[in-house]
Amino acid sequence: MSLVLDPAAQDLLFREARTANTFTDEPVTDEQVQAIYDLVKYGPTAFNQTPLRITLVRSPEARERLVKHMAEGNQAKTAAAPLVAILSADNEFHEELPALFPAFPQAKDLFFSERPAREGAAALNAALQAAYFIVGVRAAGLAAGPMTGLDFEGVRKEFLDDDHTPLMVVNIGRPGPDAWYPRSPRLAYDDVVTTV
Repeated sequence: MSLVLDPAAQDLLFREARTANTFTDEPVTDEQVQAIYDLVKYGPTAFNQTPLRITLVRSPEARERLVKHMAEGNQAKTAAAPLVAILSADNEFHEELPALFPAFPQAKDLFFSERPAREGAAALNAALQAAYFIVGVRAAGLAAGPMTGLDFEGVRKEFLDDDHTPLMVVNIGRPGPDAWYPRSPRLAYDDVVTTV
């Protein structure tokens, strides 16, 4: 095998993992979420940016406020998931760069003094971190149901502020009955990889 990672772990993280659509009612604890974050925070980003912000939606009142902003097909599963997380990008992430990237603290002002540059960098790097988060949920033995079918501006106004841009909502928990759709096809290596 060309991969060092154990085949069972490969299955857990990628081959057998799917987007879950139903969940059991087993709770997802704060300790589990902290363990997930403490693992995935090491995923690489440009300049060690850390723009991802995670808003855990736990209370019934907050869940009700979120569900009304979800696309119709995502409402029931968002209402029923044990835990829901709103993943967003902090467009003021650059304020942390001197501490997070001490090798080049002037990057904060040199590259990110203008809001459009920050928004582009925050969107890209928070999306990378969101992908790591989803894989981390799988590493915890849980299932993730990431969704972008939502009213982004409504979610931002309801839960965030002007400095945060919502990226997706992720349902988290143990998979329930009929949690998966059949595995969709993937492109083959030769369809994706070229050598120059």
